[in-house]
Amino acid sequence: MSVFDLTGRKALVTGGARGLGEGMAKALIAAGANVVIGDVEDELGGATATTLGAGFVHLDVTDDANWESAVAATVDQLGGLDLVVNNAGVEITSLLTEVTAEQIDTMLAVNVKGTTLGIKHGLLAMRPNGIAGAGGAIVNVASVAATIAFPGIAVYSATKSAVDRLTRVAAMESGRLGYGVRVNCIYPGLVPTAMGVGLANDVAAIGLFGSPEEAVGSVVELTPAGRLGEVADMADAVVFLASDAARFITGAGLPVDGGMGM
Repeated sequence: MSVFDLTGRKALVTGGARGLGEGMAKALIAAGANVVIGDVEDELGGATATTLGAGFVHLDVTDDANWESAVAATVDQLGGLDLVVNNAGVEITSLLTEVTAEQIDTMLAVNVKGTTLGIKHGLLAMRPNGIAGAGGAIVNVASVAATIAFPGIAVYSATKSAVDRLTRVAAMESGRLGYGVRVNCIYPGLVPTAMGVGLANDVAAIGLFGSPEEAVGSVVELTPAGRLGEVADMADAVVFLASDAARFITGAGLPVDGGMGM
């Protein structure tokens, strides 16, 4: 059996209704895992789950009680839990001189609080005596924005830097307390999903670039691989970190950015 084979693994992917989360769910299923998608978009999330052959639970990642019920529902549907992918995130483009308190609160709530609660409930479920109790892995989705200074996304960058720190402390606590749960994160580069295209449009609209195409060209110029990322690039990295190929990797941040953040 390949060390990348996830047959029998049971996963919850947040923000899985579309974009990177959908791609990650698809890749995990292709590797043999059973997957539940968690999302606030019930109709779209349910349709995506049906298409992929996954389960679905309503999940507002900013709500502690909703996390508890969603994890319990996932364990009930799948018969256990081995993997939590904290993918749900929000990016609001703004110059620092124009950002509003409401925009800051939104990004902090989803990207930082949401990831923290995902780690919390993943560890509670997968640690010994948890409702799953067999150990496993948590993969958090940070961003290349945590490692570079790209204009227009200061608060988003700060929240994704927080995801990196959360990952490393969670890995240390899990190891010290014998939870048997590895915790890692990935730093995706720019991918032309709805969020990625929206970012290109937004930085052009606020005057940082002459056009969305110029913004995209700037990213490509900063990327040694010479292209934007693809959903599959990010999804395959999640499969790797979830698999036995990464059995001795925890507390790590894996750049999946074509070299942009080096």
